[in-house]
Amino acid sequence: MARGDTRARTGLDTFLLASTALVWASAVIVMGILAYLVSRGWGGDHVIYELVISVLTTAFYLFAFFLGAYPGYVLLFNLIFSYLWLVAVSFTASDWTYSNSALLHTAEAFSFIALLIV
Repeated sequence: MARGDTRARTGLDTFLLASTALVWASAVIVMGILAYLVSRGWGGDHVIYELVISVLTTAFYLFAFFLGAYPGYVLLFNLIFSYLWLVAVSFTASDWTYSNSALLHTAEAFSFIALLIV
């Protein structure tokens, strides 16, 4: 049986592409918000860590798109970044849950979405 037939029948490539696109979009949103906060003077350790994780996620997942989204590469990125996003979500939850800023809550929510999908 041809390789393309099995992928079309299982739908794995479509699912991986959709989940990778959602993680990438969430990382881009978090990256934009955190870059804005850093440019405004918020330079704590947690903010810088989350910014680095979102930048790395954006870069590596964009690289995975150009590799043709082979399941091996995407699953490797998911394994590595799941632990990094877990720490990032715990930082945002401990720092910003009780703030009154909608921008901080948005960064927290999209960090959580990236963790769930990864």
